[in-house]
Amino acid sequence: MKRSYKRLAALMVAAVLIGSMAACQSQPAETSVPETTTEAQTTTAAQTETETEAAGAYTPGTYSAVATGMREMTVTVTFSADAITAIELEHEETPGIGEPVCDSMPKQIIELQGLGIDVVAGATLSSNAVLEGVADCVKQAGGDVDALKAIKPEIVAEEDTEMTADVVVIGAGGAGMAAAVEASQQGKSVIVIEKSTQMGGNTILSGGAFNAVQDGSDMAKKYDDSVEKHYTQTFNGGDQQAKPELVHILTDQGWSAVDWLKDLGMEFQDTPTTVAGGLWQRGQKPVEPEGTGFFIAYQNYIDQNQGLEVVYNTTAKSFIVEDKAVTGVVCQGKTGNTVTVKANCGVVLATGGFAGNVELRMKALEGSDKWPVLDEKIRTTNTSNVTGDGIIMAQEAGANLIQMENIQLLPLGDPNTGSLSGNIGHGATSFIFINKEGSRFTDEGGRRDDMTLDLFKQTDNFMYMIMDSDTYPEGTELNNFGEHINDLVDAGRAYKADSLEELAEMLGVPEDAFLASIEEYNRHCPGGDLEGEPDEFGRTLFTDAEKKNNGINTPPFYAAGRVPTVHHTMGGVEINENTEVLDTQGNVIPGLYAAGEVTGGIHGTNRLGGNALTETIVFGRIAGRNASGYER
Repeated sequence: MKRSYKRLAALMVAAVLIGSMAACQSQPAETSVPETTTEAQTTTAAQTETETEAAGAYTPGTYSAVATGMREMTVTVTFSADAITAIELEHEETPGIGEPVCDSMPKQIIELQGLGIDVVAGATLSSNAVLEGVADCVKQAGGDVDALKAIKPEIVAEEDTEMTADVVVIGAGGAGMAAAVEASQQGKSVIVIEKSTQMGGNTILSGGAFNAVQDGSDMAKKYDDSVEKHYTQTFNGGDQQAKPELVHILTDQGWSAVDWLKDLGMEFQDTPTTVAGGLWQRGQKPVEPEGTGFFIAYQNYIDQNQGLEVVYNTTAKSFIVEDKAVTGVVCQGKTGNTVTVKANCGVVLATGGFAGNVELRMKALEGSDKWPVLDEKIRTTNTSNVTGDGIIMAQEAGANLIQMENIQLLPLGDPNTGSLSGNIGHGATSFIFINKEGSRFTDEGGRRDDMTLDLFKQTDNFMYMIMDSDTYPEGTELNNFGEHINDLVDAGRAYKADSLEELAEMLGVPEDAFLASIEEYNRHCPGGDLEGEPDEFGRTLFTDAEKKNNGINTPPFYAAGRVPTVHHTMGGVEINENTEVLDTQGNVIPGLYAAGEVTGGIHGTNRLGGNALTETIVFGRIAGRNASGYER
């Protein structure tokens, strides 16, 4: 069954809307505007009247348009002669990020009778898709799109406020919420500051699986795995540039993170997986799609416990430092007001990395020849909020930054958005990569940086992911991002064929090279004459211990286009084993802790796929616990 969300904004009588708009227009031109309201946010009465006259003529009826957010959505708008009366969205945007936007924005547009609504921080793609879809429908109905974009909501400035809690956490992503819940479990009051409208960060956009090993368990024995193997692969996979003591913490405490999440009510699938670049089948996969399961668990905890508050639409700007100790944070509220948040105990920085900040990532790469280019042409998988704010803040407070040049790219970005949506792969044992010439070019089971560097050498930096029906036997199954494969095919974002020859024709690649590449790959899979031998690219990951994958030979066959995309920044604020932030002299900055992608030194030059979510839970919990015990 298709996972489809239909949100019908309340039908509003045109006469009521026109009356309310007229009432707004009747305000005198000299009506005072709060000082914090910018000129761009304010519409004068004369402007509103002119713009409304220009926009007030529609051809009555219902019109539809297709727009692309994180995924494709259908926007249907109904007009009277003078008003937008209803907006209906059919979408599959991410729960907790895009879905709330699809709930709220149509109502805002109808109430405002305008399109001058700001995009929602952290949900830019979904916001723009709604606005673009409605604008398309307005144009079809003969309305004036530019006039509607000029109509903006009135901004009412909020007062400056001051708040206090035992522990203050900056960022409501995976690491921040793990820290907040852990601090709450320590009996402390907690305030979480979040600049977007919802918790989630990059974690909620992820595939959800995170690496963890329970030493000596039946699962570990079945997959020939151990904590020591996880440590060795992680340390070597980052070219031994990570701090060994931090890597040990990551791998040693991974399974306790699983148990902790289970105690919060989170459920996991029985069989581990291997994500691209994970190197081993140890990814613990939540039952809920993407990273939503983490935040369902965190929200349930908040609902059932007192003393943990998340403050949204509030951006941290600077730390409060007293006697060389961090004692709080000064923030900016959604209307420009100042929000001062003080901590009785410690402050946890968990604002994520800087993949979305082109200027900062270009600066970080100065002197490095790792990547050919990381300018604005290379998009990112990250939410639009991840712009390095916390790293800059910490540096201003004296924090040391390490390994900033260690930026990870994936070869798995959506060609239009850079996001991971539309990625048809599940485990890394089930797919291969083919370039436009129909040939393989890399070890698909290898390191992420190696795969992406190889992709940069291909025509147009473009490839197709190829797989058979092993993962999608019925065609109704979900990918790792909650999307039905048949829906991706219907939308033209993936290809489906009953034969390899037909698939080659669909992709426009040379058939002979395409068939030869797959035939050679299959020889190394279980049942092939070269089973157990590395292929020409050094690939050894051919077998799923559970499914016994036997190559790409069972129709129907699937393909999807992919490009390089910035995924993770491994450099950041330097921390010690207690997650205390260190200054440029190696000394602890009292009262300040950090966890998650805002930190550096845990992964080295390259991060194993599936280790980031482990990091958020393991180090987030440590930060929350130690911040709770900090005494001034």
